Amino acid sequence: MSDINNKGIETICVHGGHTPESNRSHLTPIYASSTYTFDSAEQAAAIFNSKEEGYIYSRWGNPTITEAEERIALLEAYQLKDKNGNPLQLKAILHASGMAACTTMLLSNLKAGDTIITHHSLYGGTHEMLEKILPGLDIKHVIVDFHDLDAIKASLEADKSIKLLYIETPANPTLQCVDIELCAKLGKQYGLTVCVDNTFATPYLQQPFKYEVDYVMHSTTKFLNGHGTAIGGILLGRDIEKMKGPVTKMHRLLGGNSNAFDAFLLSCGLKTFSLRMERHCSNAQKVAEYLESNDKVAVVNYPGLKNHPDHAIAMKQMKQAAPVLSFELKGGFDAGVKFIDSMKLCVNAVSLGTCDTLISHPASTTHHGVPREERLQFHITDGLIRMSVGIESIQDIINDLEQAIG
Repeated sequence: MSDINNKGIETICVHGGHTPESNRSHLTPIYASSTYTFDSAEQAAAIFNSKEEGYIYSRWGNPTITEAEERIALLEAYQLKDKNGNPLQLKAILHASGMAACTTMLLSNLKAGDTIITHHSLYGGTHEMLEKILPGLDIKHVIVDFHDLDAIKASLEADKSIKLLYIETPANPTLQCVDIELCAKLGKQYGLTVCVDNTFATPYLQQPFKYEVDYVMHSTTKFLNGHGTAIGGILLGRDIEKMKGPVTKMHRLLGGNSNAFDAFLLSCGLKTFSLRMERHCSNAQKVAEYLESNDKVAVVNYPGLKNHPDHAIAMKQMKQAAPVLSFELKGGFDAGVKFIDSMKLCVNAVSLGTCDTLISHPASTTHHGVPREERLQFHITDGLIRMSVGIESIQDIINDLEQAIG
């Protein structure tokens, strides 16, 4: 569809990235092929040297994967313009997981002696990467309160080895939000590369490229797929030449590529993405309001609530509040365990973004690798419960919460 940039986001979810293929299949099929053939030695050389478009080896690219990549790139660039007033063009690379996408981004932009500046309350896997893997490569990190621009500036003035500013907003699992525009602007003033993990918000709610960031990442496992059927991650960049050059080279050599089957499932999930997000967010707002009114609930972390400390930031840069929330019962850890074990409709499982409502206990699951003193410092308490609100009947979800809280 040549004029796809002029279509609505719902249409892009259904048709974006699709190219009719020779057998006239309605959907792009699963290309279960490890390698591809050439008409001649000359053509093979031309494709290998990027002088001609074509596929070589599925670790390097695959038609099923390409469709998912291009559809997500269209969603992240939806209605955005480049500096010349043309539709923003992005390059996307689909990975085997969100952590694979994160690894490609980090290792293609950092070298020994460099430092990352980021904030607290990151996804547990990202935090462990910063703490346990990158130091072995002589890549350090500093954690600063990103609500305090003066503190960020002071760190940048004091440490010239800082090369990358990394944002996750809303953050997992506290739903902390930081101002992408202000943080990215400050980072750019100091010549930093800026990356945003947009997994919780998705391009339906938030488009970081609007604020001149360099990279956006997702765990596509979550809301983009939406059905819990496949693991995946995606890295998108605005510097097309760099994305096709050193970033693609890093991706291919690390071997964290996706596969055709998972890409097919992702493309199928994306067709209902906008519809699902409407219901996820509507239900999450109502669940947050119910929990806030329950006298057995101590804390509700949801930026759609006016008393959330980051409500104004969320409303500035998000279309609606997030489809995820977290909360703590007044009974602490014991009450939390009893609550989880009492659920009848909501599912006790890690991950998020599926059609059904998922409940998890970050301290013992997603953030079990983060030292307790650090968790508490970042407000990830022992009794905190994370809830990815599904698309079921809202009354059924609330009824299940009510009976489980007791």
